Amino acid sequence: MPLVYQQLRKLASICLNDERPDHTLRATALVHEAYLRLVDADVDWQDRVHFFAVSARLLRRILVDHARVHHRQKRGGGAETISLDEAVVIGPQTAGEIVALDQALQRLAAHDPRKSEIVELLSFGGLTYDEAAVALKISPATVHRELKMAKAWLRRELTQDSA
Repeated sequence: MPLVYQQLRKLASICLNDERPDHTLRATALVHEAYLRLVDADVDWQDRVHFFAVSARLLRRILVDHARVHHRQKRGGGAETISLDEAVVIGPQTAGEIVALDQALQRLAAHDPRKSEIVELLSFGGLTYDEAAVALKISPATVHRELKMAKAWLRRELTQDSA
């Protein structure tokens, strides 16, 4: 655990740095929650990139679960529309925006799982294009091309949701 703790903490900080300033979840709590879930995970770890790809997905899941609880408590009041670039960069978001992005990513995963995974690895996992390419066994150019298409698809989905 000490070997990966600092990297997980860095990923958690990246995820939370882009959240709203008054977010109730802190990086340490996020890492500890991820650790508890990773310990119970029955995964055949292939390599470092695979571990951090799974960790990125887990961090996203924890943030979405946290946002859903927070959103329910507020009864959905005042959700605002955001652009895809803001969503993919994960700017300061309300709970409703995170949930809307997660739902759009789930629809993208049903339509094209690789594009969804690329967005997840780059945006939530903090992986570089090269690392994502290695994890998905594709070229960095394909990662770039697929990301552009995923952003366009998500932009349309998020715009339709708000209309």
